[in-house]
Amino acid sequence: MSDNNDQKPQRSFFQKLIVFSPLIIFGALAVFFYLQLTSGRNAQVLPSVLIGEKAPSIDLPALERFDLPALNDEAIKGKLTLLNVWASWCVPCRQEHPYLVDLAKDERLNIVGLNYKDKPFNAAQFLTGLGNPYTAVGVDSTGEATIDWGVYGVPETFIISPDGTIIYKHIGPITDAALADKIMPVLEAELAK
Repeated sequence: MSDNNDQKPQRSFFQKLIVFSPLIIFGALAVFFYLQLTSGRNAQVLPSVLIGEKAPSIDLPALERFDLPALNDEAIKGKLTLLNVWASWCVPCRQEHPYLVDLAKDERLNIVGLNYKDKPFNAAQFLTGLGNPYTAVGVDSTGEATIDWGVYGVPETFIISPDGTIIYKHIGPITDAALADKIMPVLEAELAK
């Protein structure tokens, strides 16, 4: 005669699933991240739904303590425009700034700045010390305007056609490679129209 107390209770399928679920979840996440890393996509490239769309309306106050017009729709209307989102506290903004100063020498381009969550004094000092490439600067002290533009962080640069359509968005600082391979071809194609 067998004793029922000697038998071990068998675990149900769901109990086993609960025990192994952390391992299953970890495995699924590992596969997902591996596929993302090996996909060949550039993680720096984030798609923008604004490409090919009219630029959002903009009406930002001028930078105090610096003699520049405010950034509004009139500042970009009818001109091939680079709109650069920057801040004095942003190290990559400092690194890209000489490229903007050089681009500003091309009279065919209109370069405007959107100063993001910055202190006016610091922003003015930034431009005084590094040079001013902008024809207008608007101050977005709360970050609300950048939400409309789909800004992920600073720096970011938009190219806006004379008819007000966003034709390119560059995320991150402008570098030699970005300028030569991405930004200048877009600008030259637009200027050739």
